Amino acid sequence: MSNPGSASIPATDTAATASSTIDPKQGRRAGTAAFVGTTIEWFDFYIYGTASALVLGKLFFPEVSPAMGTLAAFATFAVGFIARPLGGVVFGHFGDKFGRKNTVITTLLLMGSATVGVGLLPTYEQIGFMAPILLVFLRVVQGVAMGGEWGGAVLIATEFAPPGKKILYGAFAQQGSPVGNLLATVAFLALTYMSAENFGAWGWRIPFLASAILIIVGLYIRLKITESPEMLAATQKEGQKRTPIVELLRDHWKVVSLAIGAVVTGVAITYVKTTFALSWATTELDFGRTEFLQVITVALIAQVLVQPFGAVLASKIDAKKAILIMLLPELVLLPTMFLLIQTGDYWLAMLGMILATAPHAMYYAALAGVLAQLFPTIIRYTGISVAYQVSTALFAGTAPFLSQALLNATGSIWTVVCLGLGYVLLSAVCMSLLLRGKSWTNREGQAGHRAEASPTSIPEPAIASITHRIDR
Repeated sequence: MSNPGSASIPATDTAATASSTIDPKQGRRAGTAAFVGTTIEWFDFYIYGTASALVLGKLFFPEVSPAMGTLAAFATFAVGFIARPLGGVVFGHFGDKFGRKNTVITTLLLMGSATVGVGLLPTYEQIGFMAPILLVFLRVVQGVAMGGEWGGAVLIATEFAPPGKKILYGAFAQQGSPVGNLLATVAFLALTYMSAENFGAWGWRIPFLASAILIIVGLYIRLKITESPEMLAATQKEGQKRTPIVELLRDHWKVVSLAIGAVVTGVAITYVKTTFALSWATTELDFGRTEFLQVITVALIAQVLVQPFGAVLASKIDAKKAILIMLLPELVLLPTMFLLIQTGDYWLAMLGMILATAPHAMYYAALAGVLAQLFPTIIRYTGISVAYQVSTALFAGTAPFLSQALLNATGSIWTVVCLGLGYVLLSAVCMSLLLRGKSWTNREGQAGHRAEASPTSIPEPAIASITHRIDR
């Protein structure tokens, strides 16, 4: 049996070579570039989700009922996620063969072009059936760009990290998600103060068009970074004659499978709590658009503040314990959130959203740094991108659609709650298996610290455990 976590290059040699060439100034610049870049790309991605909950169904699918129009808009929302694995494979290939820097610059430009395109797109009333077709096409382009963006941003941060700091540096890239989501929500919140007629006619386009300015800022910052030292060291040893996706699926498929499950809570719960909950609260309950966007905005501010503590916690104590501390409260707080929203009370809904946001946000912060240590450097971009993007395609992108479909079919919000709890349990099991080895304390100089000391391979005890359990 091939070893699912074995490195194709000597991990310690590569790590030693890389650590000796890390420039602290470049490390800080890389962390900033990862944060700013992912913030912009997530802003682009999230404004589509917010628009799909509020307006896209009416503008691009006007010939069906409002409920079916929302479902159709959520389906186009899901298309972007379905395209993300393709972006992960394509850009992971180039990122592993030719470097991280140019790849993330390309994804930034691609995402920006598609987002501005949505802002310029004619509606169904103007060009008929071509409107939803073009909308789906631009959403696919967004998905491909995001599929390549996330892995590159994480590696820009973690491969410049000082020894023992990979999970903390990985949190820089992760912080772009809630900040981008917050900016997207605030943008639409501001627009709800205009008349409904103006919002539907042209107001919804403003966030998409404003993305052009943000892309220029992100491009300027990313052009200033250098290639990561770990990548340079690895390519000097291995060259470019390899196919990363083939190596990944041949030698590491078991670890990839567990990583896909581990990602689910970090990505899918967000869309149950925001995209679906926004639609549910403003159509099935008595919340207004402005009112519930305020609820989501406050929850996102809480997420921005709380999320980094997940990376700190996973860096200070045994990561297995940290994961349980972060995930188990979600089993109680997610049902509580829906109960409080269902009361129709503004302040109770806000409280429920804040409480339920903390567990999965902290988990999300630690996720990137863990994933970045599972694969050898020369296939790492492809490895973490495939794991993350397949999970988003299967679970995150379909979460609003499945939630709405369950609600339509049963009339009960508790079927949606059960779906969310299933996501949490799946991640808890898969991450526990990945972290089963004793080398995941993530603290430099302590016994069993091989996960950080050898970032190109998953710890051997974990490999043996994973292989044994899956083979059974």
